[in-house]
Order: sequence, then C-alpha cells, then structure tokens
Amino acid sequence: MKTYLVPIDFSEAAFNAAHYAAQLSHQTDVERIILINAYYVSPYESLLPNADMMMLRESEVEEEAGIRIGQLETLKYTLQSRVKEGVIIQTRLHRSHLLRAVVDAVAQNNVGLVILGSIGNSTVREKNIGIGSHVIAISKTCPVPVMVVPPAYKYQRINTALVACDFKKVKDSVPAEALHKLLDKRNIKLLVVHAVAKGKQGVADAETLAEETALHQMLKDLKPEYYYINDPEIIKGVLDFAVEKGAQMVIALPHTYSFLQSILHNSISQQLAASSPVPVLLLK
Repeated sequence: MKTYLVPIDFSEAAFNAAHYAAQLSHQTDVERIILINAYYVSPYESLLPNADMMMLRESEVEEEAGIRIGQLETLKYTLQSRVKEGVIIQTRLHRSHLLRAVVDAVAQNNVGLVILGSIGNSTVREKNIGIGSHVIAISKTCPVPVMVVPPAYKYQRINTALVACDFKKVKDSVPAEALHKLLDKRNIKLLVVHAVAKGKQGVADAETLAEETALHQMLKDLKPEYYYINDPEIIKGVLDFAVEKGAQMVIALPHTYSFLQSILHNSISQQLAASSPVPVLLLK
C-alpha cells in the first residue's frame, strides 16, 4: 500500500477522510497520497437547454474545473504539514463519473488503498445524495482494499484491529497473506471474531473452533485472540464488540459469512455510515 487514493467531493466527510489518510501515513509505508475529484458533465448539458431554458457553456465548465483544481490544491497544502516526512501529495481532476475515475486512477497509479468518507462523494454538481451509494459502488468494483471512514471519526493510532470471519469457511474467506502484510511488524493486536445470529458458544469455544480449522495455522504468527459473537444483528454485534474491545479498525474479509455482502447492501451501508464507531477496511 505505497499509494493511497482519496476521492474528494469537498464535503466535510471527504475532508475528514483526507485528514485520516494523512495521519495514517505515520503508521504505514505509504509514499504517495492522491486526492481525486470526479467532475462529470453530460454532453447533453452543453447541447440541450435545461428546465430553465439555460445551456451550459464550455467556459462555465472550464471555470468550474479550475475552481475544483484550486480547492484540491488548497487541501493538499493543508495536508502537507500533517503527513509523514517524505510523503508526496498529488491532485487529480478526472472528467468522468466517480466510479470510473476511481477504477482508472487505481490502475494508472498502482494504488494500494482507497480511503473515502462514508457520506457524500457526489460526482456531478449536485448535493450529496446520501449515505452509502458511492461507497457501495466503489467497494464492489474497486480491485484494491477500501477503507471507509465514518464522518465524525478522528484518527487514532491503530493498536487493535478486529477481523470478522466465518471460522467454518476459513479457506475461502481469510486472505492470510494480506493480513500478514497489513499487520506484521506493526505491533497491532488482532481480534478474530466468529459472528453468528444465534448460538450460545463463548470465547473458549471460539478458540477451540478455530483450532479445528485452517484458521489457527494461517494466523498463528499474528497471535490473535479468538471470540464468538452471538447477536441477531451481526453487523451491530461486530461493531459493538469493536467498541467494547477498543479496536480502532474493523476488517471485513471477502466472501465472509455475509459480513462483507451485508456491509455492501444499501440499508446496511446506511447504518454503517451513520453509526459505525470506527473505520472499516474492506479487504479484497
């Protein structure tokens, strides 16, 4: 993760995500942070009049583009004093929809992590259209991990990370190599949680269950603690447990006991963005 990509729509949530990325640089090996704004203008806007019989002129488009570039540069200047020494901050204005802008930027710049606010990220010159919609699209399509930062969350050094997974499907759901790269030599305590909607197992049973699977061998070098969560609302149960244990990050793994799929569902994303106490990292 040598390069971070941070989509910016100039909302408070996006600015917060950018500040989080800058401060996170002190704990990682990142070398570059790219601030990107997606500015899409439909061809019809310059060819056909709107409801007010007004047509968008090319000069207005270019003026708006210049304003956005200036705003990105202002944010870059603000962040420069917050990042780790040596980290380069770059700005990009992408003339396309946000999803296309992010996917293209990831491919063209060897991006290792996308960090975005859980609210906003509007593509066009419109009001922020609510919680989760762009997060869902980016998280589903982006080929690299995505960090979703709650709008009110202020950066805290990551000392404890919580991973939610299904112990019984561990071969399909735990990218052990990615976890090792993320956590090795960073002195981060790892909590591994098996969350179910019903059951009576406890902590001891969780470790026993893990030992019966490939999970224990995969993660033994990270010396994790194993837990079993019984909550009819799995997402809420995991997030509440993260707060209880003082975790600064929740890691959602691909194909994981519906945890990732649930997060990417619209209604769940809205709940997550509105109430998640900590950033959620969606691994790929």
